[in-house]
Amino acid sequence: MQTVGHSEHTLKTALISKNPELVKQYEQLDPGEQRLLNEAFRPCSDLFGPITLHSPSDWIISHPETPQDFEQFFSNLHRKSPSPGKQTIYIQCIGQILTFLKKKKPEDAFCVVGVTMIDLYPRESWNFVFGQASLTEGVGIFSFARYGTDFYSSHYKGKLKKLERKSSSDYSVFNDYYLPEATSVLLLRSCKTLTHEIGHIFGLRHCQWLACLMQGSNHLEEADRRPLDLCPICLRKLQSAVGFRLRDRYKALVRWIDAESTDTPRVTPKHSREELVTLPKPVEAFKEWKEWVTRCLAVLQK
Repeated sequence: MQTVGHSEHTLKTALISKNPELVKQYEQLDPGEQRLLNEAFRPCSDLFGPITLHSPSDWIISHPETPQDFEQFFSNLHRKSPSPGKQTIYIQCIGQILTFLKKKKPEDAFCVVGVTMIDLYPRESWNFVFGQASLTEGVGIFSFARYGTDFYSSHYKGKLKKLERKSSSDYSVFNDYYLPEATSVLLLRSCKTLTHEIGHIFGLRHCQWLACLMQGSNHLEEADRRPLDLCPICLRKLQSAVGFRLRDRYKALVRWIDAESTDTPRVTPKHSREELVTLPKPVEAFKEWKEWVTRCLAVLQK
């Protein structure tokens, strides 16, 4: 295993910048927020650790990229930020989004994200992709098919019985497709993918500073190693783009985990789409992350 290490000075500069205006902006943050973000360059922090590489196929090794610090993010004229009239993130199942996007993206949409449990690949030469997005248009489509615990098993029920070529306007493949059990692991993996890709739409590039949700991943094992939250450098980027208090963000995340049931009816493998049922939200896999968020709140509220 290899560790991607950065000096305290490098991490501090990546987070705060040497630009006097950005330094001043940082110093105006709430003391608790500064205390939490400063964990980025505190030696032996128990909240944020270095990136670890486990094989040559890991993203950083196989896809060399220039790291993006806060100053580079902030000065990027092409990055997208919500505006008073465009601040809604729409998440649609893919059967709806294809028709939805053929009309037009809603005027108040910051971005529209489609999700499906069907495996995706963009062209014949590709094996699969977890998703694709147009960052300039604020649109993305993502598949969670490979996040189910049974996808790689011999009894996976979502396999095609026979290969059929359909026209690009034929969406019948999305009718009555297989839905695996909504486990907490599937939900955790799906949350990671969605928030990672929406982070890209906000202008965050792949993180190479610390263990972070915005790390790239080439395979499921690497994606599973990524934490569910952002490192301080990427967190400051998102805070700058969206505008929120860190304390409010983490409290909202804890509330979401604690709200173990949902009022939204859902389809299960044992029920048809006409028989929507209300199920408890599977959050067992989020337990460790909730404990981490609680520790962050303790730092913020000192």
